[in-house]
Amino acid sequence: MAGLSEAFDVTSLSHDGRGVAHADGKAVFVTGALPGERVSLAHRKRRRSFDEAEAATIEQPSPHRVQPRCRHFGVCGGCVLQHLDPGQQVVMKQGHLLEELRRVGKVEPRRVLEPLTGEPWGYRRRARLGVRWVHRKGRVLVGFRERLAPYIADLERCEILAAPLDGLLVALGALIGGLSIRERLPQIEVAVADNAVALVFRVLDPPSAGDREQLEAFGREHGVQIFLQPGGTETAAPLGSVEPLLYRVPELALEFEFLPTDFIQVNGPLNRAMIARALALLAPQAGERLLDLFCGLGNFSLPLARRCGQVVAVDGEPSLIERARRNADRNEVRNAEFHVTDLTLSGPPGPWATGGFDAVLLDPPRAGAREALPLVNESGARRVVYISCHTGSLSRDAGILVQDHGFELTAAGVMDMFPHTAHVESLAVFER
Repeated sequence: MAGLSEAFDVTSLSHDGRGVAHADGKAVFVTGALPGERVSLAHRKRRRSFDEAEAATIEQPSPHRVQPRCRHFGVCGGCVLQHLDPGQQVVMKQGHLLEELRRVGKVEPRRVLEPLTGEPWGYRRRARLGVRWVHRKGRVLVGFRERLAPYIADLERCEILAAPLDGLLVALGALIGGLSIRERLPQIEVAVADNAVALVFRVLDPPSAGDREQLEAFGREHGVQIFLQPGGTETAAPLGSVEPLLYRVPELALEFEFLPTDFIQVNGPLNRAMIARALALLAPQAGERLLDLFCGLGNFSLPLARRCGQVVAVDGEPSLIERARRNADRNEVRNAEFHVTDLTLSGPPGPWATGGFDAVLLDPPRAGAREALPLVNESGARRVVYISCHTGSLSRDAGILVQDHGFELTAAGVMDMFPHTAHVESLAVFER
């Protein structure tokens, strides 16, 4: 690392949570710096069009700077914004969304929605933890990767993981360190349901009988379900008897069964708030027909079905569609039908797309919903609610809906699904 430089003013925050300053005509991305601060820089990398640095000295701190709760902050890469007041984190995420909509989509919402926020600690009910046997330490590390290096961070606990996972990292390391396959177990997928906790151990070699005994004993001691995954996610199988994982939306008397490797929204309380907002904005009526694209295991389909005449729900993953059908049966929802179609491909969608729809809900992955937008246009829907986990793809798709298909962006706002990270989850509303 080069020596310290003179002090520079930090003017903004990058999309990955670093402060942005300017030196010698180039942007400098500064780890640990906040907008409004004056900092001296310790350069790490110099590139042709930008530099990377760390904030060596905070000469003039931001009024929004706070003391991070986690003792590992700055080393662990799981969080990048714990030094920024949570309320201000949301303000900056809202600003990032609006900037992306203007810059990429050339659109601006008529109304900015009040951000959806919740408890900023202990919220993360789904995570993928790295595992590594470190010879020089003589033990196994379990956690997220370091922020500035490809190693597993040496963590004692995690302040954003939901209980009891927040305090199990050291115990998990000790468990794996005693297994014969300690160097052949690269990750643990974790899921905290409303009724149980599951740990999925990715095993590259079969565990011995002694290994299995230790894993089962750990599960009994800590009250967690143990799964072993020797291959792809479809190979994950329980070690011993387990009960189905459930999350609930009590406001609508719904409960959803899922597998520990399934995609579900990471933040349970925010997910319930997001469902409530989507229902309010779509305002489904008893006689209406709604289309739910990228429906997953029915997270929005079943709530919508409680309020409208019929829901047609579509996803490209057959196993999730099967789970959605079972969830509909579990909740005695009879006015929702589920179809398997790859919505990332262009072409005729299938007979389920006929008949017209009053409204559409989109909840695509990071790549967005570009290929599905002609279908949205042809559906005849007057209202569209778009849930997004990537502001860039949302902004691109917003531009297409507005400029090519005649919709208006009537509202948009952020949902702080991932406090203390730079991840921006957002929601946009379009009307004919």
